[in-house]
Amino acid sequence: MGLRDECGVTGIYGADNAAHLVYYALNSLQHRGQESAGIAVCTTGDKINSAEKIKLHRGMGLAGEVFKAEHFCELEGNMAIGHVRYATAGARTIENAQPFVNTYKFGSIALAHNGQLVNHSELRSLLEDSGSTFNSTSDSEVILKLIVRKFIDRGGKPGHSLTEDYEENKKRFEQAIVETASLIKGSFALCIMTSDCLIAVRDPGGIRPLCLGQIKNNCASSKSSKSENSYIVASESCAIDAVNGTFMRDIEPGEILIINKDGLRSIKYSDSPKKTCIFEYVYFARPDSIIDGVSVQEARYNMGSVLAKESPVEADVIIGVPDSGIGAAMGYAKESKIPYVTGIVKNKYIGRTFIAPTQAEREAMVFVKLNAIKSDINGKKVVVIDDSIVRGTTSRRLVELLRRAGAKEVHFRVSSPPVKFPCHLGIDTPSKGELISSTHELEEIRREIGADSLAFISLEGMIKALQTASGVNCSGFCEGCFSGDYPV
Repeated sequence: MGLRDECGVTGIYGADNAAHLVYYALNSLQHRGQESAGIAVCTTGDKINSAEKIKLHRGMGLAGEVFKAEHFCELEGNMAIGHVRYATAGARTIENAQPFVNTYKFGSIALAHNGQLVNHSELRSLLEDSGSTFNSTSDSEVILKLIVRKFIDRGGKPGHSLTEDYEENKKRFEQAIVETASLIKGSFALCIMTSDCLIAVRDPGGIRPLCLGQIKNNCASSKSSKSENSYIVASESCAIDAVNGTFMRDIEPGEILIINKDGLRSIKYSDSPKKTCIFEYVYFARPDSIIDGVSVQEARYNMGSVLAKESPVEADVIIGVPDSGIGAAMGYAKESKIPYVTGIVKNKYIGRTFIAPTQAEREAMVFVKLNAIKSDINGKKVVVIDDSIVRGTTSRRLVELLRRAGAKEVHFRVSSPPVKFPCHLGIDTPSKGELISSTHELEEIRREIGADSLAFISLEGMIKALQTASGVNCSGFCEGCFSGDYPV
């Protein structure tokens, strides 16, 4: 526990109730960020990048706190993008809430970004030197400004479908996206909206997930969209399910997908090897999602099974730390033939308090967020499965929680390898010196957290679990936090 991904993105094309559908999708992606939420919406029309057509509402808090019924009266349109944020770059302020809308002399575009750039400072300085101004401290706004700059540099000009400039403008804008995606370095999954198209972009390594779905025609606009189908792009497939859509495929690493009145069109701008963030399967993603052909829940079952083979222990019960430790705990229990019990309950109504920004506050929240079921634990030898150990303080409090409930022994098992290196690609990890596995040996960590025994899954075992879940010999994961070998 303790790692956090920074955000979730989604976009809808061709549905009269686009903002409503984006809202439902954002609620299903709420686990990816609880700090702020926003929706930008417009109606597809003749004018490209028409500034007056993009409407935006964003605020601090959960999606259900930011959006009320009256807001959707203003957010009318058949195309929308949305964002939920957890900050890893930029301050926790309304100025950094997304989507960002950029109005310039030729129109307006909106952008939502999941990920983190490693060269944003350099790019921001170059943009400022050329006259760009910024309203936030977020690296995401750099992407938006860069697209605009590239479009203008290529001769972009006002134009709509009745002018000869329209088709040339579209080509210029698409090229601006390609050039921007090739310049920015790091992790990014983007939803970009103009007044006539929705564009999805995934980074060359596919570090951050992004997928495509189709929405049933009864949700589609029969008046304002010439497209027969409505489409959704989202960080996870669970968001497609939330709007009663049908999963089509993952956006490929290094792919730009353009959705407009003519349907779907793909541009492949990079052929780099796939490097999906392995922590998506361990912790970030919802268990009902499928990412790059791998079922998240099945991956977690398999990790628990491998962990039981690698690090068995005599015990009476197996429990998982809610929510991301449960799948691995069930897999461990099935493989070890030790009964699985609930053991720990999570307060489902704790709301925003659990995203306390300081480490001290996060540690103090453990006893508010989680509680032990004494009848499951009292007098028993317990194996507790968690997804990760970062600083070790949360793990220590978990062991304390179980001992307080009467556990005879507490054996700690972790469904990811030791986190020894900080992430520079969108995970909120502390510096290397604060990572307990980078400064302590296994036995020292065991003593620090107060467990009777401690074991981590091996990196080889984790890869094997993912390959079994996919049914193919899948490869290509970002393992930087374990090995220090980063894809960028």
